[in-house]
Order: sequence, then structure tokens, then C-alpha cells
Amino acid sequence: MYFWDTNYLLFVMLPGLLVGIWAQYKLHSAYGTFSRVMAESGLTGAETARRILDQAGLTDMPVEEVEGHLSDHYDPEKRALFLSSDNFHGQSLAAVGVAAHEAGHALQHQQSWTLFDLRMALVPVTQFASMAWMGVVFLGFFLHLIPHFILIAVAIFSVLTLFQLVTLPVEYDASARAKAQLFRLGLVREDERSGISAVLDAAALTYVAALVNSVLELLYYVNAARSRN
Repeated sequence: MYFWDTNYLLFVMLPGLLVGIWAQYKLHSAYGTFSRVMAESGLTGAETARRILDQAGLTDMPVEEVEGHLSDHYDPEKRALFLSSDNFHGQSLAAVGVAAHEAGHALQHQQSWTLFDLRMALVPVTQFASMAWMGVVFLGFFLHLIPHFILIAVAIFSVLTLFQLVTLPVEYDASARAKAQLFRLGLVREDERSGISAVLDAAALTYVAALVNSVLELLYYVNAARSRN
């Protein structure tokens, strides 16, 4: 079975695991450091997001609190911004940066930014591909038919890799918009720029790790399909 193939372990699982651990370490290190540094403005994450949204004319968009740690996200279907409790109430540079980043996604949606719209369109396809992959794993394990699903695996990971490839610039652009709005509106000072950048850049690394994982999986199954021919 391919999942226990030595090449899979060495060239897919191990590198993917290491990159993922490194990205999570960088994120939690940066977030932990700057969650202890208070923003001079005294604004909470929720207040920061509210100001950015209001300045963009999105006065009716709700900013709500959600459970979890770093569970912050913008929901394009509900057209609402959700912040984890620490960032909703927090007055740190980390809270302000994360809140501004999510507001950046709202601005992308408002402007119908091409890559953001493409990512939205890919969400249901990606969800289906992820579920289909679970089915492939199940059948391959119990029926020992995984070699016959190689082309299906290539198709699935092509979709997942495309999604991650589109997601990466969407996330970096949201961070760029966040930084621009924070300084344009005077919500953070120039000497706080490095802290904001450290948190947002570290968060972006998690999406780099996800893309690396998808690419490694895709290349593995493409090579497996070629080897069968």
C-alpha cells in the first residue's frame, strides 16, 4: 500500500510534517511574543476591525466573537467577521494584526478581487475532493486496491494543490491590505510595524506549509502514475 511506501514516508510525510511543525512554531512564537505587547492605540481587535470596515463603507458587517484559539476568519457567505476571544477582546499587537488581516479579506470580497472570488468558487470543489480522498483511503486500505486509484489521487491532489496555490496570494494580499489600513488610519504607530509584520508573516507560513504538503502529495502520485505506464 502506497501510504506505507518508504518513498512516501521519506519524500512526502516527513518533509511535510517538518515544514508544518516549523510553520506552527513560527506562528505560535510570533503570536505569543506580540500578544504580550500592547498596542499604543489601546484598541481591541474587534474595535480595530470595526474601524477598518467602517472606513471601507462596510458599516453593516458584523464583527463577532467565536470560540477557539486562533479560530479567526472571515465568512464570505454570512458576510461577517469572526474573531477568537483573545483577539476580539485583546489590545495587543497580535490581536490588532489578526483582526486587521480578517478585515482585509472583507475588503477583498467587497472589491470582488479575482483571486478571492476564485478561491470562493473552489471551496465546494475542494470540500468534495477532500471527502473523495477519504473514500479512496478507506477502499484502498480494506480492499487493497490503492494502485487502481492512482489517477483518482492525481486528480484529487491537483484540485487540492490548486486551492492552496490560490489561497497563498489571497492570504498575503489580506495581510498587505491589513498593514496598509492600519497605518493609513493611524491605528498603529510606525514603531509597531515590525510586530504587526512578524505576526502576519508567521501566519502566512502556515499556508506555505499547506501548499508544500499538497505539492509533495501531488508529485508523489504523478510519479506513481507514470511508473505504472
